[in-house]
Amino acid sequence: MRKDDKKKLIWGIIVVAAIVGIYFAIMESSAPGKLYAFAECLKDKDAVFYGAFWCPHCQNQKALFGKSAKFLPYVECSSPDGRSQLKICQDKKIDGYPTWIFADGERKSGEIALEELAEKTGCRLPQ
Repeated sequence: MRKDDKKKLIWGIIVVAAIVGIYFAIMESSAPGKLYAFAECLKDKDAVFYGAFWCPHCQNQKALFGKSAKFLPYVECSSPDGRSQLKICQDKKIDGYPTWIFADGERKSGEIALEELAEKTGCRLPQ
């Protein structure tokens, strides 16, 4: 095999490996995460998480769900500029973040442990 042919072969292998690596990275990053079913169950049980993008406790609550946080029944309460509360949250009388409201009307404020959410809703946490 000529030197130029070897270089082409090596570059071809590198390109194919890069494409395969990118494919698997995309597939892994778009996977829902291990708490996907739990987050969906919370939604099915009419539990709603009210928060604000600028709220560190809301970020901590979302972090408990990892990649599955995007499936939470979440309502953003803050205006985009962070200076006021949206009407949907005013109507629900949300006065702190995070606030969870459950199907029975009970409210819980602050960061709520996954186990407490499971107990309140009957949703199963994965093992």
